[in-house]
Amino acid sequence: MLELIEQFNLVGAFWLTIRLAAVSFVVALLLGTFVAVLRLAPVGVLNWFGATYVTILRNTPLTLIIVFANLGLWAQLGIELADRGPNFILENNFRLAVLGLAVYHAAFICEAIRSGVNTIPVGQSEAARSIGLTFPQSLREVILPQAFRGAITPIGNVLIALIKNTTVAVAIGNREVAYAMRNMIEFRPDAGLLIFLVIALGFVALTLPVGLATSWLSSRLAVKR
Repeated sequence: MLELIEQFNLVGAFWLTIRLAAVSFVVALLLGTFVAVLRLAPVGVLNWFGATYVTILRNTPLTLIIVFANLGLWAQLGIELADRGPNFILENNFRLAVLGLAVYHAAFICEAIRSGVNTIPVGQSEAARSIGLTFPQSLREVILPQAFRGAITPIGNVLIALIKNTTVAVAIGNREVAYAMRNMIEFRPDAGLLIFLVIALGFVALTLPVGLATSWLSSRLAVKR
């Protein structure tokens, strides 16, 4: 097993997977929160824009989004997300993959936050308005802090899905775990079962702590009613 890990640089492949997941999650969390605010806004056009974003992105295959980021944004439109240099292709592919993963998972984070908002009694938003808070103020001071506490578990589930979905980034040349597994199977077909076991254990090692941490945080930070 150690021979396979060293020969195919599996540690480096998992490190790239971790980087993809971490950066994509931060961007998706910010974008998903913004879209959730649009969906909660008392302005029809903003609400429509947020709902349209979620409907389109949530029902579009992730592979299609990732490939479009590469062939559409870069190859056709010439949009480059990295500076020209010796590692331009690697850096540009990494950032395009982050963009694709983030815009896709932001739709699910938006819905997770909305599920958290639904746990807040309507009387709290009415009370916020009655004391003179504007919509942005009531979102910032009353609704979103409680919504995030109520949405810890579904957001954690999105993070787990995102970690596993990073394997799609191989479609545009990122040398992450799926890339390493393809090479391992091609050059060491005799060790097929061992390769699948190693990859599966690697993903369990990445996702299990996330599940345990979100369960612990959810029980610790849940709003007592």
